[in-house]
Amino acid sequence: PCPWLLQVLEAMFLAVPGLSAGLCNASFEESRVVLVVVYSAVCVLGLPANCLTAWLTLLQALQGNVLAIYLFCLALCELLYLSTLPLWVIYIQNGHRWTLGPRACKVTAYIFFCNIYISILLLCCISCDRFLAVVYALESRGRRLQKTAVFISVCVFVLVGLVYYPVFDMEIQEESCFEPMRMNEKIAGYHYARFAVGFAIPLCTIAFTNHRIFRSIKLSMGLTAAQKAKVKHSAIAVVVIFLVCFAPYHVVLLIKAATFSYYRGDKVAVCAFEASLYTVSMVFLCLSTVNSVADPIIYVLATDHSRQEVSRIQKGWKKWSAKTEVTKLTHSKDSEEMHFPMALADDCALPLPVNPPGLQPAKWGSAHTPERLVEETC
Repeated sequence: PCPWLLQVLEAMFLAVPGLSAGLCNASFEESRVVLVVVYSAVCVLGLPANCLTAWLTLLQALQGNVLAIYLFCLALCELLYLSTLPLWVIYIQNGHRWTLGPRACKVTAYIFFCNIYISILLLCCISCDRFLAVVYALESRGRRLQKTAVFISVCVFVLVGLVYYPVFDMEIQEESCFEPMRMNEKIAGYHYARFAVGFAIPLCTIAFTNHRIFRSIKLSMGLTAAQKAKVKHSAIAVVVIFLVCFAPYHVVLLIKAATFSYYRGDKVAVCAFEASLYTVSMVFLCLSTVNSVADPIIYVLATDHSRQEVSRIQKGWKKWSAKTEVTKLTHSKDSEEMHFPMALADDCALPLPVNPPGLQPAKWGSAHTPERLVEETC
């Protein structure tokens, strides 16, 4: 691991318990309720939504859809992060006292930051894929391959994972986890780098690709009004998620770094400013987790084929539940009749087992196979 990155991460994460609150007068209590409510809500809503998203996009990926690869990887990333949210809720409820050991702290912090930048890069991948499919529809036909999408997705996971791997080499203070220390030159420089590489460059990429997509579908004569609306809504979803979930947090990072540079390292002035910004920065950091709920709802569940598939699943489970109830009633009735000597032998026959919907292996090309994600070039 890079020694300089390890030093920066240690400076960012390994504050002595109470250091931020004691020296900068930051109050944990002001943001406690908001953080607990948002983290809990995101966990409750995000887990089933991303499980459904992962399943649907996996089926679509197996049918040869390229965009589904990025959506499936995004859902897996969100599920991994959502599994750590209960730990953050416990930590916040305990007054920012970590009682689960240093290893759990390292893993949780590692997943937290990896999730942010994996999500950002995958949003860029989705925008670029739509850009190729819409703006260069003929040129990209036959060149947008699933193996390329898989390779790019793996590279995203590996790259972000390596950048934050030094977290595991840090020494953790007792009862502390993920508490930012006072600003210094290294942290300020790292904030500038995160804003530029982790936010500004992806923002420019998303803005450029989606602007070209809007212009292309506006001039296109080969797409129907419905197809244009789907492409437009997908592009808007990317921009909205990126700006709402990730822009506030990275703007705060930039403000903190710029303030340190403005005051030229004046500890009293910088500390006072950070104390006044602590609650806002924690809320904005918490806002980035809303991405875990927004991704599956906007990208998958809001599309026509996904609504139809979810409706089919719901109807299937209702039908299966009704059959199960009938089976139980029939079995109960047959059991009672066995106590009577005049019961007929054929009345005691057990009903055949009923398999719940969704457990049978999918048959490609059948009427119940989910439709592919809409390809804007069709």
